[in-house]
Amino acid sequence: MKPDPIRIAPSVLSADLERLADQVHAVEAAGADWLHVDVMDGHFVPNLTFGAGMIAALRRISGLPLDVHLMVERPEGYIEPFADAGASAFTFHPEATRHVQRQLDAVKQRDMRAGLALNPGTPLAYAEEVIDDLDLLLIMTVNPGFGGQRYLPAATPKIARAAELLRARGSGATLEVDGGITNETIAAACRAGADTFVAGSAIFGATDPGAAVHELRRHARPGARA
Repeated sequence: MKPDPIRIAPSVLSADLERLADQVHAVEAAGADWLHVDVMDGHFVPNLTFGAGMIAALRRISGLPLDVHLMVERPEGYIEPFADAGASAFTFHPEATRHVQRQLDAVKQRDMRAGLALNPGTPLAYAEEVIDDLDLLLIMTVNPGFGGQRYLPAATPKIARAAELLRARGSGATLEVDGGITNETIAAACRAGADTFVAGSAIFGATDPGAAVHELRRHARPGARA
């Protein structure tokens, strides 16, 4: 049987940091595929979150791939320390650096998956110009900076256009979505072509984070076996 390509990536932005290890182990046991780490610098977005220390801490307690999303200015300054800390994927925004392709190549040189993130108002053309350099394309389904926001319906056709672009160019890049992913919204993003789903509040805000992972996977394709 062909493996299900759906990946669930719990975002530790919404985790209870006092119980981080327990919550990470719960979602890992439930079959979470990646752990998503949101890095914000208080400049590119109006919030301040994690750095290399969090990545290193997660690497010590989990063997899951660490999917790091940088909402920072000049992400090139984070490539070396985050690779050293154990990041598996390094995704940044094209508006945050002058030389996008150069940074994607630098990420790959450090054996991390290279990703580009597009905000709701960022044209898909930014990704089109570097599609052959991408391992991951992240479509933001909210405006970044804060957890717990509602999914923007206008993101769904953009996901579909991104999926078609990847197919047309023969790209094997992961198509990830982040923002407002819940049991109610995940199916639309999946039908549009996304294969990887970041969820924070929907998982770590639940009484049982592990069960929430199962529920998201079940709702991604209604009628499919969880």
